Amino acid sequence: MPLYEDPPDGVVLRAERLREWTRSLVMKVGTPPEIAADVAEVLVAADVRGIVSHGTARLEQYVKLVDTGVVDPAARPTLVRSRPALSLIDAGNGWGHHAGRVAMDRAIAGAAETGTSISIVRNTNHYGIAGWYAMRAADRGMIGISLTNSSPLVAPTRGLVPMIGTNPIAVAVPAGRHGLLVLDMATSTVPRGRIEVAARRGERIPPGWAIAADGSPALTPEAALEGALQPLGGQEETAGYKGYGLALVVDILTGVLAGAHFGPNIVGLFSTDAPSDLGQLFGAIDIDAVASRATFEQRLEGYIDQLADAPRIPEAPGPVLYPGQPEAERAARNRRDGIVVDRAHFESLARLGRRFGLPEPPGSPRPGGDS
Repeated sequence: MPLYEDPPDGVVLRAERLREWTRSLVMKVGTPPEIAADVAEVLVAADVRGIVSHGTARLEQYVKLVDTGVVDPAARPTLVRSRPALSLIDAGNGWGHHAGRVAMDRAIAGAAETGTSISIVRNTNHYGIAGWYAMRAADRGMIGISLTNSSPLVAPTRGLVPMIGTNPIAVAVPAGRHGLLVLDMATSTVPRGRIEVAARRGERIPPGWAIAADGSPALTPEAALEGALQPLGGQEETAGYKGYGLALVVDILTGVLAGAHFGPNIVGLFSTDAPSDLGQLFGAIDIDAVASRATFEQRLEGYIDQLADAPRIPEAPGPVLYPGQPEAERAARNRRDGIVVDRAHFESLARLGRRFGLPEPPGSPRPGGDS
């Protein structure tokens, strides 16, 4: 199931028009057109796939970072050092979306020559959904990998306060007639954005997602935002130490290896106190360097078919799904019918439009919802 259900009183936005509006807005804060295009592409891709916590709802926060001089909107990434299959890139404290696209494209080009290639990035910022970068490689017939560290939002196992990021892992694989298999997951029980959306919509949250400031289970978004997220798996007795371990490994492969910040040394999420200096890793594997891509995809198709045909528990609402399937189905629907965003999300975009002399994003009430 997608992380978010459409709000009943939402506003419908068309992806193509929202993408162009977002690009125009990002250019208004001093971003060159080609960099702004990368930012818009990644943010709207998140909205299209139903991951609304990482899409255009973040624009107000991004603009605030530019306003306060914490992010350089015109920065271009530079190559620090490289070997045939490994590169280190400095993002110049610019848009993470652009630096990530450049780094992944370098990894793809390197993999076409050497079979596999990795780009590591330092001095960068929040880059939206990790899966977009992995999917960029998979769309070119390769296996794509994307990792990033992030601001400390998660309490380590037995810990009371946030010490480590949600540190997502994304892997995308071409899967023949099934499209792409895309694993895009935080190493926390849920991403912080899921808590923020719940707060915006007045929803409660289940136990196990987060702890309150006193260490008790958080049952409201407000308590969770004042406390800490739980690592994937939750408490120690439900194997939360596995999620903690995965988050730590991501931090090592990104922040520690790249010479960027890591763990509790990263400033708070979208803080204007100092640059984030995040670390990120982008990898590509050329399947044809190992075996025929067509054969690989046929084998993976068969595997996915076996999973879909597996016996199911009585209360299952449908077949076994593969990673990325619900998001792909949501994306197909949203491209056809439009993206439904909640009113608070839409109003945040409208405020930015008024400030920068742009029309508000053209939207309409959700059919059947309140006008």
